[in-house]
Amino acid sequence: MKPSDKNKLKMYTRRATLVSGGMLLLSSALIGRMYYLQVTSRSQYELLAEQNRISMRLLAPTRGDIVDRYGRPIAASTTDYRVNVIPEETETLEDTLKALKAYVPISQRDNERILKASKKQRSFMPISVASNLDWETFSNVNVNMPDLPGIQPDVGTTRLYPEKELAAHIIGYVGAVSEEELTGDPLLEMPEFKIGKNGIEKVLDEKLRGSAGNSKVEVNVLGRVIRELSRQDSLSGETAKLTIDIEMQKFAANRVRDESAAVVVMDIHNGEILAIASTPSFDPNDFNGGISQKKWDALREDIRKPLINKAVSGQYSPGSTFKMVVALAALEDGIVTVEDTHFCNSRYQIGNRTAYCWSKGGHGKINIIQALGQSCDVYFYDLAVKVGIDKIHDMAAKFGIGERFNIGIMSEAKGINPNSDWKRGYSNEPWSGGDTVNVGIGQGFVSTTALQLAVMASRLANGGKMIWPKIFMDETGTETFAQDMGINPENLAIVLQGMSDVYNHERGTAFRYRLRNKEYTLAGKSGTTQVTRISTEERNSEGGVIKNNEKEWIGRDHAIFVGFGPVETPKYAVSVLLEHGGSGSTDASPIARDVLEYVLDKHSEQEEQTVDQGQPV
Repeated sequence: MKPSDKNKLKMYTRRATLVSGGMLLLSSALIGRMYYLQVTSRSQYELLAEQNRISMRLLAPTRGDIVDRYGRPIAASTTDYRVNVIPEETETLEDTLKALKAYVPISQRDNERILKASKKQRSFMPISVASNLDWETFSNVNVNMPDLPGIQPDVGTTRLYPEKELAAHIIGYVGAVSEEELTGDPLLEMPEFKIGKNGIEKVLDEKLRGSAGNSKVEVNVLGRVIRELSRQDSLSGETAKLTIDIEMQKFAANRVRDESAAVVVMDIHNGEILAIASTPSFDPNDFNGGISQKKWDALREDIRKPLINKAVSGQYSPGSTFKMVVALAALEDGIVTVEDTHFCNSRYQIGNRTAYCWSKGGHGKINIIQALGQSCDVYFYDLAVKVGIDKIHDMAAKFGIGERFNIGIMSEAKGINPNSDWKRGYSNEPWSGGDTVNVGIGQGFVSTTALQLAVMASRLANGGKMIWPKIFMDETGTETFAQDMGINPENLAIVLQGMSDVYNHERGTAFRYRLRNKEYTLAGKSGTTQVTRISTEERNSEGGVIKNNEKEWIGRDHAIFVGFGPVETPKYAVSVLLEHGGSGSTDASPIARDVLEYVLDKHSEQEEQTVDQGQPV
């Protein structure tokens, strides 16, 4: 063998040895790694692989219903026919959406939203196109599926308010969860999940929401579902039963449909609210899918403020409906008796100020019952000054004035029940006799809500029992007894007689609007509160005070009426407030009469039938 060949052989042998050694080292490393993965870390990687293969998915619960006292739905979860699109299954997303427009209306805004979402998420994930479709539209989509590649019809649930605007201010509405409302609860992060945004929907949101279930599914590496392995169904939310009678609510709301108004109807013995209407209203269904900017602007800009619940949020001077409080304060303090009289010549002088009665000719010589029935201002100017603001304040507090009841309706206002200390804190000025004169007829600093006035009327009519208003039915079957407020029954009877005279005495302010051809009678009290001050020049001018119907709507007086019935055996109370409605006696009292007549005739019949059928009322 040549020397050169021997050198080549040695070089080859050396290289082979190096390569073999390297392969041995690599093989050893691979074997070691395999041992580590297969033996040492087996349990850890089995868990990771299982987590990658198995996916836990939340199942949204069905939201609980809100029903009236007879179980009729006011807010319910109903079937939602909707359409999704899966981008990867379309030839082009734009073409599919264009084809779908022949069956489903898709706005330019929605079109842009869908295209934007397709660029952000994985292509096999569905994107919501439209929801709340009617059956005909949904059926058309299903029939034409061959021509709509990537379209996925779906059936879910959505919130429905079958009574629309009738109970909107009580019930509120639901909406999508905002970033500020995320609490870490994964349920709130689910697509299309909605929570209570206003009203009882918000107050009872957690109870109505229910509990999420879960579905354990097997997925492939792309995340597509292969099969469901196990399932735990969600738990539906609780049903909330209200004291409201939706038929009563409908009657009350329709009776003031053309007004900016509030009507409250209460059972005077247990405080159950049968109706609490505020008009104008809004359709909560508009908020469910996201209200349009046009509708939102229209609601916000409406001068009659349809978004405000006037029954609990609106604060108004009670006007002459407050005279019962002043009368009771004086009677209880022994300042006046039914035999005492005062002469009304239409004017009352206090210091250098002259206060006027609504009756230009005055009421002449009258006692406290006549003063209530005829709503004599001069009588109550004098009575208020004699009794003093602090005693009036104390009596008003007993009847719920200045009280926030916190019954479960949002944005409940407290109103103002003033006294001498209140004014010092409010304006750092002492209380004056002129202030007392104003409060004596329910004006000046005192302000109330329609709910407070209904409570006041109830406590008067039930014999001075401190019932509390309630909006939720108590289905425990336990009977509660209202505390006696300690009012002298004889004094209370005097005030109730004055209220009866309002409707039933020929000189009563609402006599011409009384019930006729009925076996029972009603009682009440009207109130008219000025929005703009009447000047001396206007009062003494040749034309006199400008009539309400000749003023701009915003400058007209508020019309108020509280009442109860039947007088013989009182059962229900009502308060009516017409914002810029004119006169309490001519405009508000007919509404109160009609509402009380309806509840006494129709609602009592319904309750009797329910009892006969063995069902709780």
